[in-house]
Amino acid sequence: MPRLSTPPSVPLLDLRLQYASIRDGVTAAIERVCTSQQFIMGPEVDQLERELEGSIGVAHAVSVSSGTDALLLSLMALGIGPGDEVITPTFSFFATAGSVARTGATPVFVDVDPVTLMLEPAGVARAVTSRTKAVIPVHLFGLCADVDALRAGLPSAVHVVEDAAQAIGATIDGRQAGTLGTFGCFSFFPSKNLGAFGDAGLVTTNDPALAARARMLRNHGSEVKYIHTAIGANFRMDALQAAILRVKLPHLAGWNARRRANAATYARLFREAGLGDIVRLPVEPAGRVHIYHQYVVRVPRRDDLRAHLAARGIGSEVYYPVPFHRQACFAGLADVTAFPHADAAAADVLALPIFPELTVDQQAAVVEAIAGFYR
Repeated sequence: MPRLSTPPSVPLLDLRLQYASIRDGVTAAIERVCTSQQFIMGPEVDQLERELEGSIGVAHAVSVSSGTDALLLSLMALGIGPGDEVITPTFSFFATAGSVARTGATPVFVDVDPVTLMLEPAGVARAVTSRTKAVIPVHLFGLCADVDALRAGLPSAVHVVEDAAQAIGATIDGRQAGTLGTFGCFSFFPSKNLGAFGDAGLVTTNDPALAARARMLRNHGSEVKYIHTAIGANFRMDALQAAILRVKLPHLAGWNARRRANAATYARLFREAGLGDIVRLPVEPAGRVHIYHQYVVRVPRRDDLRAHLAARGIGSEVYYPVPFHRQACFAGLADVTAFPHADAAAADVLALPIFPELTVDQQAAVVEAIAGFYR
C-alpha cells in the first residue's frame, strides 16, 4: 500500500456530505410540511408508511417516535409486563434491554457468538423458562441475525422481536430485516443508514391485528379521539421527519451499496498492509447481505490505538464498552462472569469510518495509521 504524503483527516461520520447531495429535495419537503401546518401524523406519515412497506417487503409499517419506542411499543402490543421474561443479548445498545425493563418484565441476558457478536442460539435455548415471552435478536452493525436458528430452540408461543435499528436493507437468504419476527423495530436516528433530522422509528409486522394494536397504543391507546381502550403512550412520528425520510428513502439502496464497496476496499487495504494476523475484520456469512451501519474491527490494545488515530485526525468509536450484565442498573440480574464473549468484545471492538461518501484516500489513511501503530 503506497504511503500518503499528506494523510487526510477522516471523521467517523460526516452527514454534511449526504445533505449536500439531497438539499433541494429536503428543503422542498420541509416547505411542503410548513405550508400544510400539519406537523403530527397526517399524509406525510401515511405515505412514508406505505413506501416503507414496499421497500422492506412487509404488510404493515407503523411509524413511531424513535427506535427505542419501536421496541417498547412492540413489547407493549404483545402484552409483555411484570412477571414475564424477555431474552436479549448482553452486547447491544442500551435500548434493547432498557425497553424490556420499562415494561416491568425482566431482561434475561445471553452471551453472544464470538464471531458475529449476536445472540448465540444454544445460549438462548438454555435461557428459556416458563416465563419467557419473547426473544430480541439484534441485527448488529448492519448484519442480520440468524433468526431461524434462534427459533429452532424456542417454544412456538415465544415471540421474536427483531431489533433491526442498525439493519434497514440487510437480508438473510433473500429475506429482509424486519420481516423475520413477530415485530421488526427500526431506528431513524440521524446517524443511521436511513436517518431523520431527529428521532424517529418504525415497527413492522405481517400480523394485521398486532399492527392495529400498535397503531392504537402509539396514540395513547386511542382509535377514536378522547376514547381510550388501553393505556398507551405518545409514540407518534413528526410529519417533518416523515417528509425528510421520504426524500432519503429512494437513495438508501445506493448508500448501502457504497458502504459495502467501502467495506470491500478496507478488506483489500488491510490485506495489502499485512495486518491479517492483527486486525480481525467483520464477517459476512453466506446467504447474508451486510449493509455496514458500522464497520467494526477487533484489535489488541484498542484504547491505545484509538488515541493514536485521534491524534492523526481519524475518528473512531467503541460499540459497546459496557455489556448489559456489567451495567449498574442491571446489577444482580446475572452472574457477571458468565459472558466471556461479550466481555472480550467490549475490550477490543473498534468502529472505523464507513459512511457512503468516504474516499479511498481517506480509507488508505485509516489503514496506514493502524499499520503504523502496530509496527
